[in-house]
Amino acid sequence: MKKVIIGIGGMTNGGKTTLSKSLQELLCNSCVISQDNFFKDDSLVPTDINGFKQYDSLDALHMDRMMGDIGLWQEDPECFMTSRGCALKSTASESPNVFVLIVEGFLIFNHKPLNSLFNKKYFLQIPYETCKERRSSRVYVPPDPPGYFDGYVWPMYLKNRKAMEETVNDIVFLDGTQKRETLLSTVLADIQEILMVTEMSYHIVRTNIPR
Repeated sequence: MKKVIIGIGGMTNGGKTTLSKSLQELLCNSCVISQDNFFKDDSLVPTDINGFKQYDSLDALHMDRMMGDIGLWQEDPECFMTSRGCALKSTASESPNVFVLIVEGFLIFNHKPLNSLFNKKYFLQIPYETCKERRSSRVYVPPDPPGYFDGYVWPMYLKNRKAMEETVNDIVFLDGTQKRETLLSTVLADIQEILMVTEMSYHIVRTNIPR
């Protein structure tokens, strides 16, 4: 059994979730783990001196739980996918032999234990104006207070990105303003190449197993 883990990171409203879900629809035996599903309860998230909730920090996330889910997938991806209702593709005579996990989130590359797991890392970026416009068009729970984007979200993005670039290599940066179809085809081609190499390696190993 071969396992591939893809990281889809990027700034808020950069297109991470859309790209990840599109990839899942096209890649056999794949599933998505989203960092947004691991936010702590609002009552546990501290407030800064300006009164803004500090959501854009690893401390606002249950990263231990997220890593636990990734660990479960690593141990038994077939069982993990079945328990999460993800589609499995196999033949009558053989179970799936290659599985893909897509991990998406705005701070996945800032969590050191995660970085050693990725076979490929992508980071979606968009200009300030585009990011602010997209953010303002979305409804958050709780809602963004006045001045939250300029007073907290954007400065934290710059801070987190700087920390990421100082510690993480081999990230492929993507232009989030490109058409969805263009981004999808670019990343999909990369992953398919990885899977092709992975499957070739798998079959080489299998043919050399003593009978």
